[in-house]
Amino acid sequence: MNKTMHGAQWRRLEASDLAAINSIADIVHANYPEDEAILLERLALYPDGCFILARENNPVGYIISHPWQFGQPPELNSLLNSIPDPATTYFIHDIALLPIARGTGAASAMIPNLMRHAATARLPNVSLVAVNNSMEFWERHGFRVFEDPSLGTKLSSYDEDARFMFRSVPA
Repeated sequence: MNKTMHGAQWRRLEASDLAAINSIADIVHANYPEDEAILLERLALYPDGCFILARENNPVGYIISHPWQFGQPPELNSLLNSIPDPATTYFIHDIALLPIARGTGAASAMIPNLMRHAATARLPNVSLVAVNNSMEFWERHGFRVFEDPSLGTKLSSYDEDARFMFRSVPA
């Protein structure tokens, strides 16, 4: 998993990285605060979907992802309690990069890995909640908005501009 982008490398996230992850989240997702317990639980439930981007041993980004139920994104700052079995989507909870890591291709480089991971898990799609004006980024990677009025309450826990997006996993 050690992909290099401008001196930065992705590696598996470890519990010892959580303080750095929280610091990154405080900067990148200041309008979407989550308790440390949320990230700790996701790491405990599905470590195979958690990665950190480090440049010269300094964390500059992270990814949290896991199997989930399509069209039922977790509300912001809510515990999962368990990973559903069977799951119906691979959910990208968060990709966060500090400004120093943006534009390096680091996030784009991980999308194919997440898609392969979903395919290996035999999940038909990858889904996410787009926030922070990220819809364009996701659209460039083949994701599209999924409109469903029943998502309104969950999406409003993020903000009024949050959009549920998905991309089918190639067979």
